[in-house]
Amino acid sequence: MSRPVLYVAITNHGFGHATRAASVVAEIQRLCPEILVAMVTTAPRWLLESYVTGDFIHRPRGLDVGIIQSDSITMDKAATLEKLRHIRAQERSLIASEVNFIQQNRVGLVLADIPPLAAKIAKAAGVPCWMMSNFGWDFIYQAWGGEFVEIADWIRGCFQQCDRLFRLPFHESMSAFPQITDVGLTGGSPRFDLDQLRATFNLTALPERTVLLTFGGLGLDQIPYQNLQRFPDWQFITFDRQAPDLPNIRQVTDHQYRPVDFMPLCGRLVSKPGYSTFAEACRQNLPIITITRDDFAESPVLLAGIQDHAQHQILQPDEFFHSNWEFLRQSPQPPRQSEAVRTDGNQAIAEAVIQHFAQ
Repeated sequence: MSRPVLYVAITNHGFGHATRAASVVAEIQRLCPEILVAMVTTAPRWLLESYVTGDFIHRPRGLDVGIIQSDSITMDKAATLEKLRHIRAQERSLIASEVNFIQQNRVGLVLADIPPLAAKIAKAAGVPCWMMSNFGWDFIYQAWGGEFVEIADWIRGCFQQCDRLFRLPFHESMSAFPQITDVGLTGGSPRFDLDQLRATFNLTALPERTVLLTFGGLGLDQIPYQNLQRFPDWQFITFDRQAPDLPNIRQVTDHQYRPVDFMPLCGRLVSKPGYSTFAEACRQNLPIITITRDDFAESPVLLAGIQDHAQHQILQPDEFFHSNWEFLRQSPQPPRQSEAVRTDGNQAIAEAVIQHFAQ
């Protein structure tokens, strides 16, 4: 018998969607190695391989836009709108190309995070489409108003054709989806020996004085690294290849390492609002320091989620970019809710996929 084939479509935006989808794929492979996975994304293969250790097909296709950004918080709405219009104009040919791939490879299920066209592709190919996310792109674009409203309506029409949504924590209502299953947080787990990491990166500071700085795959311009000189007995771990060569900075450039691998060694995470980073930090019980983003509809939802379920400090952008970072010496706020957030997202989605193929 031929192997069951899963088509995983990942939104063309940053690294967060790719890493959380890859975390689910890794769990699927762990539980059922015979499922062959085709990962359909423009995310680099090295990023996928840092989460997925088994074999997979990498099909580099961009089925959506997300938001065009110069860094993790600077958005280009005009360029985003132009690209969205281009994808709409190419909709029929994009669908036809992917339907051909799905049928030639005998794909049995589409799992998407969360390109709207994936639902139309699956429907045209005659296979079910399941999606996973904490927000839909209609939610983001609707908030921008103007010409984006029509785009949001088109996206809702796509989402209405999805057969099942796995709704992740820290979510908006996602009301366009006809069938919703709530699951827990997704994300990777640390996989390196902690003593080995300490030795490799010369991490000698106590955990409470070890800080992980991570701003997603797009990074962040103008991080005020000069402030770190005020904390000579602290250590700061960064994946930023542009970081200055300061004695208390540990720069990670090897693609085998991920931010989650260093989380058990740290007492604080400093980040921008992003589901995947927040989810992995919550799964590791790591306190979170983050900044607000008034121009991104998902941000207040995410910030409410960590206020409810994580130790946290929420900064205004001016406090992050223009203060002396004295906030590092302050204690984080406790979570507002005593009930812990569920962390079973990887397993719940993986088991549902495996059960689908077993039928």
